[in-house]
Amino acid sequence: MLTQAQVRQYHETGFVFPFSAFPAETAATYRAAVERTCGTAAPQSPLLPGALSYRVKPYLLFPWAADLVRDPTILDAVEDLIGPDILVFHTTMWWKTKGSPNRVPWHQDGTYFGLAPHEHVTAWVALTSSNENTGCVRMLPGSHRDGQLAHRDHGDPTLMLSRGQTVQTDIDPARAQPVVLRPGEFSLHHTLVLHASDPNTGGDDRIGIGISYIPAHVRHIGQTRLSATLVRGLDTHGHFDPEPRPVADLDPAAVAAHRDSTERFWRASQSIPEMAMIH
Repeated sequence: MLTQAQVRQYHETGFVFPFSAFPAETAATYRAAVERTCGTAAPQSPLLPGALSYRVKPYLLFPWAADLVRDPTILDAVEDLIGPDILVFHTTMWWKTKGSPNRVPWHQDGTYFGLAPHEHVTAWVALTSSNENTGCVRMLPGSHRDGQLAHRDHGDPTLMLSRGQTVQTDIDPARAQPVVLRPGEFSLHHTLVLHASDPNTGGDDRIGIGISYIPAHVRHIGQTRLSATLVRGLDTHGHFDPEPRPVADLDPAAVAAHRDSTERFWRASQSIPEMAMIH
């Protein structure tokens, strides 16, 4: 799906966009599903033992999210970057209500996943308009080439990461590139590229889903065995236990699988402090 120039851009800058996954009408359908299943009435607990957050790994709880992470157009693009054997390791729904002061500080995804080697790619899928008014993601070109950087927690309640994890390096915001996406479009970014987002000053909610894809040879570096979902190709490495696809919203087997997956992650975070309460 990607041209040679787009692949080269990804490796040089750490990100590439935009790509169209599905039409705006389909994005609206997904948005309605998000609002129905993950709205304010749904539990939004932090990722703690026994907690259930509908916005973390929703593909284990809801068929609509299971379909989204398996979208063939998204997988075609991801395959061009990491190969044909693809696992979903994690997903998080990013929902900024209009007028919200919430923002995401500068950070690297790879800090908190405990994966090696650093080959994970995130597809950020827009279900609403994501632009500079609504607080779109901003990327720092080429920052993935600096390797893993130190981060520090910040107790600011407006920060959308669980502990306000912020990279400890000077950032020149003038170098940042806004990732402007229309509903149904997506971007791809490297696990080590620095990125952030500003508050939503627009007239509509900004809703998107970050899907973390890894090639099957990538492994978790901790002692706890984690789970992941094979969405394309084969997994001949067996670094992760397979996750089941939900047959209905919040069916008992789906809830049990989701709880098992997140509790394993919690246990893993005890030996890898950066993973604790992952965003």
